[in-house]
Amino acid sequence: MNWSSTTVFIGSRGIGKSFLSAVFCVIRCILYPGTKICIASGTRGQAINVLEKIILELKPNSPELAAEIDDKQTKINGTNAQIVFKNSSYIKVVTASDSARGNRANLLLLDEFRMIAKDVIDTILRKFLTQKRMPRYEALTKEERKAEYAKEKNKTMYLSSAYFVDHWSYLKCTDTCRFMIDDRKKQFVCGLPYQLSVTEGLLDSETVADEMAETDFNEIKFQMEYEALWYGNTDGSFFDYNSISKNRKIKYPMLPDKLASKLGNAQNVRIPAKLNGEIRILSADIALMTSRKNNNDATAVFINQLMPTKAGRYTSNIVYTDVCEGLRTDDQALMIRKLYDEYQCDYIVLDTNGIGLGVYDCLARDIVDTETGEIYPAVSCCNNAEMASRCTVIGADKVVWSIKASAQFNSDCAYLLREAFKSGRIRLLCTEYDAEEILSDIRGYSSLSSAEKLQIQMPYINTTLLVDELTKLQHEESGGKVKIFERSGMRKDRYSSLSYNYYVAIQLENKMSKRQSANASASDMFIIKPPNYRGKTKGKAVSTINGKKKCASWF
Repeated sequence: MNWSSTTVFIGSRGIGKSFLSAVFCVIRCILYPGTKICIASGTRGQAINVLEKIILELKPNSPELAAEIDDKQTKINGTNAQIVFKNSSYIKVVTASDSARGNRANLLLLDEFRMIAKDVIDTILRKFLTQKRMPRYEALTKEERKAEYAKEKNKTMYLSSAYFVDHWSYLKCTDTCRFMIDDRKKQFVCGLPYQLSVTEGLLDSETVADEMAETDFNEIKFQMEYEALWYGNTDGSFFDYNSISKNRKIKYPMLPDKLASKLGNAQNVRIPAKLNGEIRILSADIALMTSRKNNNDATAVFINQLMPTKAGRYTSNIVYTDVCEGLRTDDQALMIRKLYDEYQCDYIVLDTNGIGLGVYDCLARDIVDTETGEIYPAVSCCNNAEMASRCTVIGADKVVWSIKASAQFNSDCAYLLREAFKSGRIRLLCTEYDAEEILSDIRGYSSLSSAEKLQIQMPYINTTLLVDELTKLQHEESGGKVKIFERSGMRKDRYSSLSYNYYVAIQLENKMSKRQSANASASDMFIIKPPNYRGKTKGKAVSTINGKKKCASWF
């Protein structure tokens, strides 16, 4: 830290990033009188954490440090947080916003820097470093002082856990790594995983093992926050991480009424009434066994909100996704049927080649909810006469889109979905990290229990797991077709459900386009301009209107 002008410290939880930084800041302030240190973070409370380490942990154990600190000028509160040293050095917390303009620093410490907007860092915080520390050096001449000033560089320290590779913080790490191996630069980057914390006794290995054994264990989150590994693209994958990640733009999910009620049915998260031209599609890839024993067995459900664009096409918004495991066929049919009504869907997409046929048969007759006594009418197939004949209820709505997958069909689905991500025609929910800040703005969210917050965040988490699944799928290409398959121990139920959902969305769009073309009038298809007459009027009828001659063609 003392040698480098730029330090990027990527560390796991419990590795001691804030503590080590606090130690360095104290040493720097004592050994270099007049040092100005500014600390910024995504939240002011996080930035104050470094000062608390100094006052509550370092100072009580070091009489020498306590003797260096000016207690009268030192303050730590919500509006004014600073530690002032008797040699005129200080460490202060600044807010990562426009209000911080005007501060100056010799060392800028950015804690959890990935949570700070890059524009704020570049245009405001890094501008603090415009002035160097200039001690008087009374024993030196003016020229000797200038030579000393030139040697001492201002410093910037970036602290964070790992994140997604498409975030700007990853580029900061790669740039710093490139400069680190350049002998002309003084920059340093490191990533320290949780194994180091365990080795040093800072973290209990049993605690880590227990967390990994939990039902809701998130492998991606663990990889970033504990293993100090950036999450992103898998080499040679059919679905490119960057093309998927750029489409994670939806801030709020459409939550079922049971979950939306926990937030007072806030307008942002409740299921809205359908707009003109809007189509909603529910898709489910069916599994019957629990994934604890069968890694690729889980039922994946997606709700696609198809919205028309000005160009006459549709954009697919995946506004809700869920996964259930170990449910019986009839229970899954009831769950799908309830979601179909609750979300006011237009179609249900099912793979009826295998065990999904049993779920279809349940949907094809009236279903009774044993808990409420409500009866859900039977629904029939809309795209396959043979499947429609299995429904014996007269007048049943034809809303089920039966998928009978073949090698060519699966190949088409894969190419369509990949192109949708590349062209931006399919949009996903944002990451659960962004969601935490977004949801905090909803009244009542902060008062929920941790379990209730997790329920609200699950659509975001399942979307991240979808992205992980897509980027880890393997593929083979031959004869103009592609075969998508999962790695050993992995799964592709989310991919299958989403790819079938989007395939049906494209079929509906094409059908709507043909219908609009058929209904178009002759005046819509041809542009007829009025004749332009110049010169003589021979061959044309002439009439006089209001004293002026008018010509008309003879047709």
